[in-house]
Amino acid sequence: MDHTTVDTLGRPLRDLRISVTDKCNFRCPYCMPIEIYGDGYQFAPKSTVLTFEEITRLAGLFVRAGVEKIRLTGGEPLLRKGLTELVRQLSGIAGLRDLTLTTNGWFLGEQAQALCTAGLRRITVSLDSLNAEVFGRMNGRGYGVTRVLEGIAAAQAVGLQPVKINAVVQKGINDHTLVELAAWAREAGVIARFIEYMDVGNRNGWRLDDVVPSAQVVAAIHAAYPLEPAEPNYRGEVAQRYRYVDGRGEIGMISSITQPFCGDCTRGRLSTDGEFVTCLFATRGSNLRDPLRAGETDEQLLARIDAVWGRRTDRYSELRTAETQLADRKFEMYRIGG
Repeated sequence: MDHTTVDTLGRPLRDLRISVTDKCNFRCPYCMPIEIYGDGYQFAPKSTVLTFEEITRLAGLFVRAGVEKIRLTGGEPLLRKGLTELVRQLSGIAGLRDLTLTTNGWFLGEQAQALCTAGLRRITVSLDSLNAEVFGRMNGRGYGVTRVLEGIAAAQAVGLQPVKINAVVQKGINDHTLVELAAWAREAGVIARFIEYMDVGNRNGWRLDDVVPSAQVVAAIHAAYPLEPAEPNYRGEVAQRYRYVDGRGEIGMISSITQPFCGDCTRGRLSTDGEFVTCLFATRGSNLRDPLRAGETDEQLLARIDAVWGRRTDRYSELRTAETQLADRKFEMYRIGG
């Protein structure tokens, strides 16, 4: 780290989420509804997508600016051919403390060992329900859950620990299955995190009426398995932590709607095509790919990163109103990661 880059509200740049592909084999309605993203949908042309060498160079500059943790996302990152080579390159960046990945788990069983060997440290799997019918509805393809559970077990077996699961909670769809999911996670030694359904992007049909407040989820799980609040692991942690009173693990709640955490947000995002985006709800980013390909030096690119973060004012979730929801079109989540 050369220095700590801070924004207008004094928030440091500590976390970087890198979307390595905008493609996904799932069609989750809250991210890529199948009626819009059909099999013929045209994703980013290959020529616009950052190469592994470009990603690694930019990642190294972000680490110099203060980033300590990198998370690989998508789309579905395990669809990116040769991803283990990128993991190997990123794991060699001096000063990077944590390298992790979020996946839907479909290809995890066959790639877990190679990812671990290449230098990946831990993993997060999107898993919205254990109920086969609910899971199939929420992945938009009718896929069953068994293969994902096998992928989680494979990740644990090779040492990608701790494994976390993310469940997006939608009223009337999977909220009745969450206690079962928490119970399974307790037994499996997995950390379950429950995410309030968010108004990310422009095409998921989000309505406030479809949001289940995190407090209700905590209450339901607490009634079956008593919980107590736990301190955050680090500044800017998005999940509010609760540990089981009997000592058998913990859960996390990501409450962007009812309890916004913008004030401590330390996360930047690098899109598949090289846009530096400073908020999950952003309407625009700053192009790093073109100046990189035009031959700018590391110092020039680092100055760009510092300047973008230095003028950052994002507080979307704290200011969420009808006006913000109807603002300019936001980035779709699959382009910049969740």
